[in-house]
Amino acid sequence: MVNGIIILLPNVVLALIVFVIFFFVARAIKKIVRNLTRNRRQARNLGMVLGRLAQGTTILVGLFIALTIVIPSLKANDLVQLLGISGVAIGFAFRDILQNFLAGILILLTEPFQIDDQIVFKDFEGTVENIETRATTIRTYDGRRIVIPNSELFTNSVTVNTAFENRRLEYDIGIGYGDDIDEARRLILEAIHETDGALKTPAPDAIVVELADSTVNIRARWWVQPPRRADVLDLQDRVLTNIKNKLTVSGIDLPFPTQQILFHDQTEATDGDRTRQREGWPAGKGKVPQSRSISRSLNRLAEIKVQGNGSGSMKPTPAAEE
Repeated sequence: MVNGIIILLPNVVLALIVFVIFFFVARAIKKIVRNLTRNRRQARNLGMVLGRLAQGTTILVGLFIALTIVIPSLKANDLVQLLGISGVAIGFAFRDILQNFLAGILILLTEPFQIDDQIVFKDFEGTVENIETRATTIRTYDGRRIVIPNSELFTNSVTVNTAFENRRLEYDIGIGYGDDIDEARRLILEAIHETDGALKTPAPDAIVVELADSTVNIRARWWVQPPRRADVLDLQDRVLTNIKNKLTVSGIDLPFPTQQILFHDQTEATDGDRTRQREGWPAGKGKVPQSRSISRSLNRLAEIKVQGNGSGSMKPTPAAEE
């Protein structure tokens, strides 16, 4: 065995040298392909795919040549059979890794999003930093890195915020029921037009979308360019500030949510008898009970307490009178 190893040692050294040469050639090919497509946005992802495929193919060829140097009796068909058997075994052992690899290749070829795009995936939102064959990394707006497996991205919905040059923003503004809707709409559009950065074409608009409990909701919609997150937030801040100031100066009410609470005396005797209750519905033709204030109710409770103690009438306390 020692003599056999000594005899094979020159072949092993030569095979290692050949494989190292092929390895560095593969890296050089990958770099050349990526440099050719670096300045072309539409071909950048395709260049990454071609570069990685060229690198893998070159390394595989170098490995085959190195094996034939070490084992001269090894033939090409033996290598193909070995590769087929190994491929099946590797496929079962590394199914998830291969799934992510194939999904990464498809993402790079179909380009649903590109590097530097801003995307939203489930609970994650940020800028695409790199698209690898295994996973895609995005940088969140608060300075964190998220690594997402490519199979997840390829089989689920992804929102690309920077897919187009323009993006429409919208915000609901509630005005009082007593305010003039047309006047409020005119003031909202005027505020949007006066804000630098809001596009004139497509034109902004303001439409009534809801008659809410306390407000009439008008949806203001306007377009921005570019659609990146920082620019969107900055412009939205200026637009909403202008709208609020203009509506307030012009006397348009921006009401708070309000609720009306009705009190009634409900006992077993009056339960279900709507003519003897006050719950917001019509009382009918019978005797309509009068509403009671809190002070009257306190006085009534004090009288009941005094009568129960047998002490006769009792003058209400100042707190009860209030």
